[in-house]
Amino acid sequence: MLKYFLDNDLVKYSEKEITDWKEAIAESCQLLLEKEIIDQTYVEEIIRCVEEHGPYIVIVPEVAMPHSSEDSEGVFGTAISFTKMKQPIQFESKDEEKSAVLFFTLAAKNTEEHMENIQNLSELLMTDGLIESLVATNSIEDYQAVMQEYKL
Repeated sequence: MLKYFLDNDLVKYSEKEITDWKEAIAESCQLLLEKEIIDQTYVEEIIRCVEEHGPYIVIVPEVAMPHSSEDSEGVFGTAISFTKMKQPIQFESKDEEKSAVLFFTLAAKNTEEHMENIQNLSELLMTDGLIESLVATNSIEDYQAVMQEYKL
């Protein structure tokens, strides 16, 4: 799946000094916006969902999976993009502090594709040591080295 991100030009290493989670979500959506897979209403919908439901998008330490419902009006195709932030982004939660530096942003046109995306991404993230290896990357070249190491 790492190859999917690279082959589809869906890998981004953010150069911005982002500390606000809303700005981080917007940044993680940029590649999908540029490719016209989503529009700005989807970005706003993700932010609104996190405001309403808390940081449900932080699925494991260091990893966020920004997404909204599969029937969003602002989604025109199915894709997942990968964005690595310069520093961890803090999300406030009633129970605990959550942070993420790796953002896998999902867009899907229908329920089936949405669930398939989540399943594929979950399987990828269960690869032993992969999250730590990706957190340690700082460039496309580093990313390609991890891709070769894990053959994913």
